[in-house]
Amino acid sequence: MRILVTGGAGFIGSNFVRRMATRPDVDMVTLDALTYAGNLDNLEGVAGRHTFVRGDICDADAVTKAMDGADAVVHFAAESHVDRSIATSAPFIRTNIEGTRVLLEAARECRVRKFVHVSTDEVYGSLGATGYFTEESCLAPNSPYSASKAGSDLLARAYCETYDLPVVITRCSNNYGPYQFPEKLIPLMVIHALEGRELPVYGDGGNVRDWLHVADHCSALEAVLHAGVAGEVYNIGGRNERTNLEIVKMILYIMGRDESLITFVKDRPGHDRRYAIDASKMERELGWTPAYDLERGLTETVAWYVAHREWWESILSGAYREYYERQYGVEL
Repeated sequence: MRILVTGGAGFIGSNFVRRMATRPDVDMVTLDALTYAGNLDNLEGVAGRHTFVRGDICDADAVTKAMDGADAVVHFAAESHVDRSIATSAPFIRTNIEGTRVLLEAARECRVRKFVHVSTDEVYGSLGATGYFTEESCLAPNSPYSASKAGSDLLARAYCETYDLPVVITRCSNNYGPYQFPEKLIPLMVIHALEGRELPVYGDGGNVRDWLHVADHCSALEAVLHAGVAGEVYNIGGRNERTNLEIVKMILYIMGRDESLITFVKDRPGHDRRYAIDASKMERELGWTPAYDLERGLTETVAWYVAHREWWESILSGAYREYYERQYGVEL
């Protein structure tokens, strides 16, 4: 099987490439624009198991060339940080909607046999104190980021219905694990704790998320790639609901740091109160279940960031970007 992986130098994408690189019957092309969150260091050690192509998913020519001969596409590439989308929404509309359209068009031309569109539970909006998102839940996005992802989901669905493109949509809960960009909650808190800095928590810290280890997400995506039914949506969750404050306190406990480092800051606009995924369809139809409980996953994740200080320090200093700008001769 030849697979095009978009956004393969990002957090989830690179973990997926690493997983699939162990499969002897898989040939991969990794397409990534190397924007601020794309990092070739994330793919260190698997260079011989995939072909890396630097390119923008909004560039039709680059996409068509990268997709040539592909049996399947696994589409991760996206602008994904809510705070950034609140500051400026234009890059989210361009990448998440137009970029997805370009990929879907190319997939039609190349007659790919499976297009896995990786999305998020944030497209469903916010839950109350009870209940779960199912695949039939209405889309009610509350941020420019989630709205752009909902738009891309609807485009993917439309291409399946209109053109019989074999699209499968997945919607996951909050991921965590190795190689996550330091602006996200868990790596940010780990790094601040390591440096003895205050740990900023939005609002009262009561926002609830279902936490999914990236390795579990990637195993689910592999199951969808092989057995997911075209036209279907599959929710992928970790069965690990916690408030943000609970997550931060768990990190401090694991690291042996005092909770006095926690500081509460002004909440962000449109901050969804609770997400929770019902992943029973994945479990029932594709035989997938998450392997990680939160305690094990978070302990291993903290240990990874402690052991890979050079990785995140180069990101925070900008050194990795300077290196790639020299390599490619362009500004990233």
